[in-house]
Amino acid sequence: MHFPQAESIASRFEAIDESASTNAAMRALSADAEAWPHLSVLLTDNQTAGRGRLDRSWTTPAGSALAISVLLRELPSSPVAMGWIPLIAGVAMAQAVAEQLPGREVGVKWPNDVLVDGLKICGILAESTGTAIIVGAGVNTAMVEHQLPVPTATSFAVLGETADPDLLVASYVRRLDGLTSSLSTWGDAVRSGVHAAVSARCASLGRDVEVSLPDGTILQGTAVRLEPDGRLCVQSSGTEHLISAGDVVHARLR
Repeated sequence: MHFPQAESIASRFEAIDESASTNAAMRALSADAEAWPHLSVLLTDNQTAGRGRLDRSWTTPAGSALAISVLLRELPSSPVAMGWIPLIAGVAMAQAVAEQLPGREVGVKWPNDVLVDGLKICGILAESTGTAIIVGAGVNTAMVEHQLPVPTATSFAVLGETADPDLLVASYVRRLDGLTSSLSTWGDAVRSGVHAAVSARCASLGRDVEVSLPDGTILQGTAVRLEPDGRLCVQSSGTEHLISAGDVVHARLR
């Protein structure tokens, strides 16, 4: 795999033939801050034991998807602002995907699944190391229909398109860096423009949603806005409920 555009943007870029989990590998490598600075990227098209949110497994046939982990060290000081990093990653990837799929509806299902025409093409998992954040993304590129993990998934290939992996990764990393930098500079999502950018791409807003919570409760209502701290406001039976990403088992669009 050759990624000249991505290599020109990342501070360090490594494409490897195979990895059990690029996030786990990046976590181990990140202990050496000098060798792996801010905006380092680790990538493979053969991830054998990846994980999604809530430790769900994420594995794909070799060559059918990209697993990308980006190391972020230059972060906002506010814990509230830090909570926007996964949302930012979803928007950055949605913008990168949309660049290659003109005419398609590309959005983010809160908190950070990237959808094309309502079907999932990418998932995001952000993990803290204590001093840095590792943002992992899995993008379905060459996956054919019978390889899709669920009926609600899609890929570039299924859509009849051939992804440009180098352009995709370069565009994603550039946008992720820009949004994170703005958030760090301004200190909050509203003043930095991050709140507006995420809201504009959020496919959940204005839609009826069904949110499964850890206690088994299922909340049905309409997603009306994102709060300044990134929580989703769901209106149900005249009452507004504020939902944190960490409190959600599933969030479905109805």
